Amino acid sequence: MGFGIISEASISLSHDIRDFEEKAPSWRWNSSYDIDSRDSEVHTLEDLWDAERKKEHMHWTLLFSQLIAQWAQWLANIVLGSGSLIGRLLTLSSGSHNILDWRTIRLSPLQEERLRNLQQRLEIPFDGSHLEHQDALKLLWRLAYPGRELPSLKSELWKEMGWQGSDPSTDFRGGGFISLENLIFFAKKYPESFQKLLHKQEGKRAEWEYPFAVAGINISFMLVQMLDLQSGRPTSLAGIRFLDLLREDEMAFDNLFCVAFEMMDAQWLAKHATYMEFNDVLKSTRTQLERELALEDVTNVKDLPAYNLLRGSRPSPVVSNSAIQPSSSTARLRRSIIRGSVFLKRKSLC
Repeated sequence: MGFGIISEASISLSHDIRDFEEKAPSWRWNSSYDIDSRDSEVHTLEDLWDAERKKEHMHWTLLFSQLIAQWAQWLANIVLGSGSLIGRLLTLSSGSHNILDWRTIRLSPLQEERLRNLQQRLEIPFDGSHLEHQDALKLLWRLAYPGRELPSLKSELWKEMGWQGSDPSTDFRGGGFISLENLIFFAKKYPESFQKLLHKQEGKRAEWEYPFAVAGINISFMLVQMLDLQSGRPTSLAGIRFLDLLREDEMAFDNLFCVAFEMMDAQWLAKHATYMEFNDVLKSTRTQLERELALEDVTNVKDLPAYNLLRGSRPSPVVSNSAIQPSSSTARLRRSIIRGSVFLKRKSLC
């Protein structure tokens, strides 16, 4: 951890100082010296004082280096002897920084397999000409609007779901096919929450709201970046903690997507945001999610405080399109999550 380097440096510095003290002449003021004499080695009072100051400076440098070495050893003993302490220290720093080395993390065969499967999903781009992808898009429509007629793959009706144009395939970009899978998973497992967010049924809404489907794609992309899932092994603190969630839940990424969507909407309402502030809201969501992932007692997505926003939503393949009134407990939970979040300065989309 660098403590050995500090100790070696201090020892080397100590030797250099001792050599200096041994080789340096012992300057003593003698009144019998003839300062004006040019035939002998004469040192002025200024020279003597300068030499004394250098000697004193080197002496204090030696003491300081020894103090650093002792402090480094003390800190090393604390770190090595208390895993919980270092864990708490790490949670105080930003999860977006690469502060952990994946080589120190041992994954079980199950974790390795689930991480590999997830990364393979990330490699699949959305292809509008692919029959399976077309079917997935149609399934999302049926889940979102049960009982309504299915539009063609290019129709103005798709804008109702929050696609920016009549052709949803143009909105995926970096989100890939997994972002569509995330939306389908959300609609199937948490239909009430899905419908509530799709139809903006809760809170005082802006005149220019965020587009639901495109927001979902952005959330998927944000999670991939935050969890550092495209670099082989995650190295960010959030990514390392996510591996623990993956041990308990094969669909941890999809479940985390649902939590993040609810969290984003709560941030949106608290900020009274409009469309041009979506990026700011997404950054706030990431910050809060990183904080919750850093909590020591989180080993499953269901352990996240924000997961409670999804409670009461029953897994079902059939989605009711009836209005859903939020309970008072859910409203209180939203307020508590917002109070614990960090709001960044507002800025518009580029």
